[in-house]
Amino acid sequence: MGYKNCEGYSDPTAGAAISATSKEEQEVEKLNHKVIQSFRLLVDLAGFEIVGRVTLKHKRTGKIFK
Repeated sequence: MGYKNCEGYSDPTAGAAISATSKEEQEVEKLNHKVIQSFRLLVDLAGFEIVGRVTLKHKRTGKIFK
């Protein structure tokens, strides 16, 4: 079943656009998780620990991760 607009009609163009955006957001979320895990490992290997919040901003999308 595809995407339907607010009136209930099938809208494959909007559905494809939303699907592509959703996939991109999921990829950015996965990449953020990998970066944080790598950062934690690097900090631990260097003999340090993270004591505060780390904030990251994705350059292409502008999304901020806290």
